Amino acid sequence: MSKTKLIILLLTFILVLPTQAHGYIVRAIPEDRSTLQRPPTRLQYWFSEDLEPRFSELNLRDQSGEIIATGGVDENNRTLLSLQVPPELPDGAYIVELRPAFASDGHVVAESRVFFVGDEVGGVEGQAAADTAIPLEVVWRTLMTIANMLIFGTTVLYSTVLFPAWGNAKYKAGGLPPRVMTRLRNTLIGALALAIVANLIALLQQSMVFFNASAVQVIEQSLWQVVQIGSRFGDVWTFRMVLLIFTGVLIFVSEYYKEQFPQLTRGIWNGLAWMGALLIGVSMITSHAAGSLLLPWVAISVNWLHALAVAFWVGGIMALVLILPVALAPYDGDARRQALLAVMPRFSRITAIMVFVVIVTGIYNSLNWFVTPADVATTYGTSLGLKLFMMALLLFVGALHHIALRPQIAVQLEKVISRVIPMGIRMRLIDGFYALIKRAGAFGFTMRLEFVFVIITLGTVALLSATPIPDPEFLDVTVETPTATQTVGDYTITSAVIPGGTGVNTYDTVVTIDDMSVTNVTVFLQMVNPETAERSDWYVTEQVENGLYVSAGDDIDEIGTWWTLIDVIDAGGNITRAAFVWDISTDANILQLRDPQAIHAIVLFVLTGFLFSQAYPTLKRFYLKLNVTPLTGLIAVIVVVGTIAAMVGGGLFITDQQRIYEESLNPPPEILNTVLPDKASIERGETLYTEFCLVWQGESEDFRALRNQLDDFRDDFLYNITVDGWRDLPPCEGDLTNDQRWDIINYVRTFEDRSQSN
Repeated sequence: MSKTKLIILLLTFILVLPTQAHGYIVRAIPEDRSTLQRPPTRLQYWFSEDLEPRFSELNLRDQSGEIIATGGVDENNRTLLSLQVPPELPDGAYIVELRPAFASDGHVVAESRVFFVGDEVGGVEGQAAADTAIPLEVVWRTLMTIANMLIFGTTVLYSTVLFPAWGNAKYKAGGLPPRVMTRLRNTLIGALALAIVANLIALLQQSMVFFNASAVQVIEQSLWQVVQIGSRFGDVWTFRMVLLIFTGVLIFVSEYYKEQFPQLTRGIWNGLAWMGALLIGVSMITSHAAGSLLLPWVAISVNWLHALAVAFWVGGIMALVLILPVALAPYDGDARRQALLAVMPRFSRITAIMVFVVIVTGIYNSLNWFVTPADVATTYGTSLGLKLFMMALLLFVGALHHIALRPQIAVQLEKVISRVIPMGIRMRLIDGFYALIKRAGAFGFTMRLEFVFVIITLGTVALLSATPIPDPEFLDVTVETPTATQTVGDYTITSAVIPGGTGVNTYDTVVTIDDMSVTNVTVFLQMVNPETAERSDWYVTEQVENGLYVSAGDDIDEIGTWWTLIDVIDAGGNITRAAFVWDISTDANILQLRDPQAIHAIVLFVLTGFLFSQAYPTLKRFYLKLNVTPLTGLIAVIVVVGTIAAMVGGGLFITDQQRIYEESLNPPPEILNTVLPDKASIERGETLYTEFCLVWQGESEDFRALRNQLDDFRDDFLYNITVDGWRDLPPCEGDLTNDQRWDIINYVRTFEDRSQSN
């Protein structure tokens, strides 16, 4: 493989970022159709992937439809849409309008949700997100797919079919008759122009969706420029446009220098096939495969292989329909048939291989999304059904062409029909069968019919790519929520982490006294990882109903032991601390990958084995040409093994250096806080602080600096201060044990400024 081809392949895989195609809400405060005893102070909606801040909206309307507040993407977290609710919201029904614009594929999924303050109000409903494709998106995706398929099909047809069949040294520029090269060039230019038009429509449609504006507004106000410059969709769009322009330049160079450097023409045309493969690869960036929950990189590779096989098959058909009339024009009778037979068996043979690849890769692609029988009944399943129906029609016509080129197959089929079909029906069926074969053998009407089927099929492909996939099954899975209750002073405090895995969680706190809900307190919450000494900011929880205080965050980023610290502050400023210990596992993770099943391994094994069997003759011929001796074979093995070892070693070295760098920025704690900062620890710490840290109780500049920076200091750093002091602040006096020092630190933590809490 040449360096250019290798670079193209690497570029494609670098650009394809695994994402969740069509994201979804993973946590909401408040939940849809929840009834709250008092209005929330904030609305928060967490999504499965990053959003485009410029184009994502969140509106709050009252039941009359008037917008009373707006929000957007959180500055510190691009997966969160949040909104500050106006104070003293009256009782009634409220509608939340969400328009998240997902950065991965540019899709905007508009929906509305409802919550009630006071009592539930009848007749007020939200609107679920649409699960159908946008018509204009289907249009440009259809045009883009046709163009990509035709670009790849035309160039690969030249390299693998037309040149080997009709190539002649007397035609120096490309090896084919000028009329054929001219038609090939014009076909490619037409496909290129169609791709550029489709790309322009794509930018227009995406701008209309992002800004919720008409096409006229997008053009007149130049809104498309904002999308083109300020979004991930715009980045992909620009890269695709650069590829299309570069392809046009190569076509121009090939045509302009064909007299001076005729040998350049064939080289450029062979290279254009790789450009076509790259254009199809770019489409994988925003494909459903990039969001697969099952081995994303395998899904991307299989989907790309699927698209390339389809492109050779249907793109080759389109190219043949456009090229054969011109190529065969000078011939008639047997000469025409011989020219046709030089091409069609070769194309048919390769197409048969491609069809098998399409079927196997298609099965694997379907296994990515169809997990339960209910998934088949979705809009996505219907779209796939339409695509499969059109593919079946293409296979039928292709089978007729294949049989027409191989009469022996028709004889065998006639024998089968004779065995299983009654005599009366048999003759009519055989006559009709041979009539179809004869019609197909002319490669006229049936190829034009096949061309029409191809266009419709590519329309269903575009429809499928624009249709949301079925929601992941784990959204409906219920897991046991980590919950615990403590009685601290007069309060009974119940804490729950929902669902209790890594990623986004909702933190619920219920505060009661003698089974009566407590509503006149402020509840602060903090998540702590004692293994790394990392702490979240203090959350000011929202009281969503009497005694229930709620917040949410993505602080839990790894499995293991976590602490939840809850401070209940009454009207007089008195603080009551409750501390909970959780064992976080992967059972409740929101964003999880599916484990491969036996069927996935079987399909991949079949695909790999088939590809190897097809490549084996070529590999064998290549091996024989090398004239390998035992010595050169040994050297080759050593070089290969050494190269692999160097690559693995280099990867491990880079990973280790990255780990060292990250640890230098955030080194592991020198000593871990082993004392849970509950009410008892804080009370012990206050006594020890008063007795042994006398100087700390003053108003020195260093002590004020320490208090102001408590949020930035880890527990191990504070521990060292109690031992060695800090700046001019002396250490705590006395022969203190480790646990006593941790009690002091847990108490000192209560000095933290919470005015900047979430």
